[in-house]
Amino acid sequence: MKLNFSTISWENGIVKILDQTLLPNEETYKIIRTPSEMAEAIKSLRVRGAPLIGIAAAYGVALAAQNTNKKEEINSAIKLLESTRPTAYNLFYSLNRVKKVLANTTDLQAFIEEADKLKNEDEETCSKIGEYGVSLIPKNARCMTHCNAGALATAGIGTALAPIYLAKDKISNVFVPETRPVLQGARLTAWELTRNNIPATLICDSARGYVLSKGMVDLCIVGADRITRNGDTANKIGTYALAVLAKTNNVPFYVAAPYGTIDTSIASGNEIDIELRGEEEIKKIRGVEIAPKEIKAFNPAFDVTPAEYITAFITENGIQKPPFK
Repeated sequence: MKLNFSTISWENGIVKILDQTLLPNEETYKIIRTPSEMAEAIKSLRVRGAPLIGIAAAYGVALAAQNTNKKEEINSAIKLLESTRPTAYNLFYSLNRVKKVLANTTDLQAFIEEADKLKNEDEETCSKIGEYGVSLIPKNARCMTHCNAGALATAGIGTALAPIYLAKDKISNVFVPETRPVLQGARLTAWELTRNNIPATLICDSARGYVLSKGMVDLCIVGADRITRNGDTANKIGTYALAVLAKTNNVPFYVAAPYGTIDTSIASGNEIDIELRGEEEIKKIRGVEIAPKEIKAFNPAFDVTPAEYITAFITENGIQKPPFK
């Protein structure tokens, strides 16, 4: 399936990214020339989504290799990029691949080729996730997702949205929760679904329980930023609540993610480092203050869904049901 936008590309010594902070109002591509600019783009969510973050970081290292052939300077760029988002495991998976390149060479072309390889692998992975996931989607399906785990979060057709894209003719509606505080659902998932003619309905995060309790959803599909050995899954804040609501209302809850999201070094979700973001993301919406300046805010970017709430994982290697090993 070919989508009508691109998230990232290497073009003649620069990286072009679709600036996701400007969607849905502007479809603007930002030029990235240095590792520090790439680090800023990742931190500020100009480029986001666990698989895409990993690819972007790999291209960031290529930008470093373009400016120097000194191993220590390229390694400094890797460390800078590693510091951007602590929860998304794809970031570390990709940079570990790049470190293996650095161990053997500082040649620019080798870093470009590794980043291109990661990008191509992700495109193929997304397609396979979609192909396996289609079998879980009934005719006239009413789906619910959370945050954005679509094409905007990857180099391909997405993870959670990949089965929805490939099962387009079977989809009657996709409920899209807004996903506070940064509104990835309202701004991003709603944008790409409507742009690709998938029937969708935007709802408030707080309406999810009502919609599920009324029997208006046949299945939930979400993405993942890190999966532990026992199947506990970190994803955008609010995913845990959706999983609990889905189980309470007997709605299947699927996690779609590549094997590169699985962190085998971590036994359970208790060990996942959860990113805490700034207070202003909660206290403002698109720059407009919505709360008293003096109020404190707590802003975890992710939560952890215990494996017991997950019906199955959809990966490029097939569908894995409990027990998760």
